[in-house]
Amino acid sequence: MGTTKGDILAAVGPRLRELRRRRGMTLADLAEETGINESTLSRLEGGTRKPTLEMLLPLAEVYAVPLDELVGAPRTGDPRIHLKPVTRGGLTFVPLSRPGGVQAHKLLIAAKPGTDPQLQTHEGFEWVYVLGGRLRLLLGEKRLVLKAGEAAEFDTHIPHWLGPDDEQTVELLVLFGPQGERAHLKTRTA
Repeated sequence: MGTTKGDILAAVGPRLRELRRRRGMTLADLAEETGINESTLSRLEGGTRKPTLEMLLPLAEVYAVPLDELVGAPRTGDPRIHLKPVTRGGLTFVPLSRPGGVQAHKLLIAAKPGTDPQLQTHEGFEWVYVLGGRLRLLLGEKRLVLKAGEAAEFDTHIPHWLGPDDEQTVELLVLFGPQGERAHLKTRTA
């Protein structure tokens, strides 16, 4: 006996709730990110509201997951992760893992001559590995330069900044948890 359409629709709400909780988001946070009101989101997660494409598209965007993953479509047997780069302010993030838990991203940071580094803090912990170029890492009072093959890890409560040490784009492998992912990949607001 196969899975029915009703079974698939009934599983969407708990799946959405789990994605939101894994990211440490409240319904209010999600409402702000998607433009869908909290009451509708609550009913959707609770299963009393059936999902529509108009609801699922912004949720898939916020959670950075394919639409078929939100609705529990059967796997095609293809193990590849479909990379969808996100570019924000000279940074290009390429997701290398599925959402949830620790996230792996390839990060490309273009040189921006004449701009002053702006140290930031956020929840979480980061690990970076330099794939190419030279990375300048400002971490509190420390000023470090890492070259290809070197790695660093740090608590992101410490004011920090990452960027190229010269005029070349720096290429990194970055690991961070859900809080760091939200800080770096903040999605559009409604």
